[in-house]
Amino acid sequence: MTPARAHILVVDDEPAIRRVLAVTLGSFGFDVSEAATGEEALELVKEVAYDAVLLDINMPGMGG
Repeated sequence: MTPARAHILVVDDEPAIRRVLAVTLGSFGFDVSEAATGEEALELVKEVAYDAVLLDINMPGMGG
């Protein structure tokens, strides 16, 4: 039986940063979701039980 893959949410307003983190984490075997805003992240965490959230604390609008 294969163990479940950890699911990580990357929250950052910079698309390039999100992409680099998603590709890097994905290459290590993590399932990765992305959100561009704090509001978007809140909606996603209502639907998915993430194992970890990487959160930019200094974003426009609702930051980390």
